[in-house]
Amino acid sequence: MRRVAHLLFVVALAAACCAASEENVDALKARLPSASTEDRAEISIRIAQLQLRGADKLYGEGHVSQGQAAVEDVATYSEKARDAAIESKQHLKTVEIAIRKIAEKLRDIKRTLAFEDQAPVEQAIRRLEDARTALLKEMFSDKKGKK
Repeated sequence: MRRVAHLLFVVALAAACCAASEENVDALKARLPSASTEDRAEISIRIAQLQLRGADKLYGEGHVSQGQAAVEDVATYSEKARDAAIESKQHLKTVEIAIRKIAEKLRDIKRTLAFEDQAPVEQAIRRLEDARTALLKEMFSDKKGKK
């Protein structure tokens, strides 16, 4: 009995920690302008990930126009993450991997949509691929004096 109570406590504690660490998009957007350059990359990619989750849910519920707005946010904040990572020269790999995963998820979402609703998602995917290309170029560019 004691073991079960302990296990339930641990599960409840883990659930509470996950809920507490889950910041909402508006709070993250409010934090972004005052964040340091290094932190802006992480915050921006987190916003993009949360908006991606929201877009998937909105499309699943049939709210296409709201889903498109969320997809636009995904692309915009992914680009902001790219810009911050390149500017700070930090988190390049992390941001590139996150953007690749976001693009994969957008491809999955696109396959579920009616043909006429796919264009904004495809455009966002192209923007994400451009962001990834810029990050990869930055990571693997030939630096003067470094060979």
